[in-house]
Amino acid sequence: MDINKKLQQFLSTNDENEILEYKEAKNQYDFDKIGKYFSSLSNEANLIGKSEAWLVFGIKDDKSVVGTNFRTDTKALHNLKAEVANHTTNRITFKEIYETELDGKRVVLFQIPSAPLGLPIAWKGHYYGRDSSELQPLNLEELERIRSQNSDFDWSIQICEDATNEDLSSEAIQKARELYAIKNPKLADEIKAWDDTTFLNKAKITIKDKITNTAILLLGKSESEYLLSPAVAQISWILKDKDNIAKDYEHFTCPFILSLEAVYNKIRNLKYRYMDGNSLFPQEVESYHPFIIREALNNCIAHQDYTMGGKINVVEFEDRKLVFANKGAFIPQTIENVLKTDAPEIKYRNKFLAQAMINLNLIDTIGSGIVKMFTIQSKKYFPLPEYELSNDSVKVTIEGKVLDMNYALKLASVPDLSLEEIILLDKVQKGHSLSSDEVKVLKAKNLIEGKRPNLHISSSVAKYTNQEDEYIKLRGIDDTYCQSIILEYLAKFKNATRADFEKILLDKLPDVLDEEQKKNKVKNNLQALRKSGKIEPEGRTWHLSKTKKV
Repeated sequence: MDINKKLQQFLSTNDENEILEYKEAKNQYDFDKIGKYFSSLSNEANLIGKSEAWLVFGIKDDKSVVGTNFRTDTKALHNLKAEVANHTTNRITFKEIYETELDGKRVVLFQIPSAPLGLPIAWKGHYYGRDSSELQPLNLEELERIRSQNSDFDWSIQICEDATNEDLSSEAIQKARELYAIKNPKLADEIKAWDDTTFLNKAKITIKDKITNTAILLLGKSESEYLLSPAVAQISWILKDKDNIAKDYEHFTCPFILSLEAVYNKIRNLKYRYMDGNSLFPQEVESYHPFIIREALNNCIAHQDYTMGGKINVVEFEDRKLVFANKGAFIPQTIENVLKTDAPEIKYRNKFLAQAMINLNLIDTIGSGIVKMFTIQSKKYFPLPEYELSNDSVKVTIEGKVLDMNYALKLASVPDLSLEEIILLDKVQKGHSLSSDEVKVLKAKNLIEGKRPNLHISSSVAKYTNQEDEYIKLRGIDDTYCQSIILEYLAKFKNATRADFEKILLDKLPDVLDEEQKKNKVKNNLQALRKSGKIEPEGRTWHLSKTKKV
């Protein structure tokens, strides 16, 4: 390539755009910014169908040549290729780095490859793009546009070129043999006769004796994790108190087949004793069903987007709550899609890894794991799993206790309620918003009352769940409370306006009422006391009646 001709072409025809960036870089330039520009320019080149993009040092935005002293040592300059590769998706780095002179001033040109089909390029786990010449996070539409170009790409099946069987843990391989034999009992005797290479091929963990990313992830020695870089093979367990302050932590790496059990054993699965005397309740249960812990953790491993360079987090709270988080968008898009389908996914992010985990009896093939998690929680009257989904992460929260014996969880014991209805009632008791169609589903069975967003359990359900007192409180028992406070205030301070009473009472009224409804309740109680002859108005103020009735 005639780099001088290329540079002259840029300067004569092109201002900065999605695939061309000028930087003065007079002496040095921030390494992290270089990485972000690499990600953004590579992704933008893909999106507009170009094979490459360029980052140019020594030229200002107005295309005036000022020269650069960035890494004047040639070896140090070209070391930047490896340094950048350590933090990008699949270690993709500069095609080439060129040095030239223009008007006696040094210019450095970085040739950046377009992101491969179906593979957006991340820098330190984050995807970047451009809006004209502005650096910014790659938006979700662009991210999915790149990913959809080649839905067959699978990070987990890629060959780890520098790895050998020596990089695998013998203890992990033995554990894998045991699990494979459980999954395939008819092959138990044959499995014993296989050498490690044969076993790994048969279990579809390696491919024709070659070590895959899956093999390192599940069976690799801890010191072999670097072979997956920039992917991160790490699970962090963190213990926090009720104030979200970390009290303990531990990090686990390869081999994941052994780390799974180690993480499970860190979680304090204490007994939970029900405080309600209702005979429907068992006396005590484990805070977390073992299946739920293992399913949530295995899902994190199987569905993590390892190209993003993030780790898996398991956060345990002392007040009986677990939060599992992994990197990568939720492929089914919504949890409702999974629950309604209750079938295996058509598309997997890590198809080879998922199949290996199936072969080792770590996950099943029927796709019912999440539904089973919901069912287990509902039968214990615990809150249902709470999923928080974004374009680059999935987080699920598992409660290990009953919250206030609220209605929705008690209704899990009502025989004719479907899982869909229990899920919607769980939303109501958590204060989540419901769509108009979801409200119709619950109102059709008289399960809720009120209007959005102020929905609450209906009286018929309240009676079934022995919660009449709470229901009545929401509907009107607070009238007596309001009136007693009004009378006590006037007895002490002689007079007050309606605004004074609103200041005193609004924050004491049920949260099921909005501010306007609360103000109306204050107004109605003042009028009720007036009609009963206990108070009377004088202009805009109220005072006790001179012939106050008690």
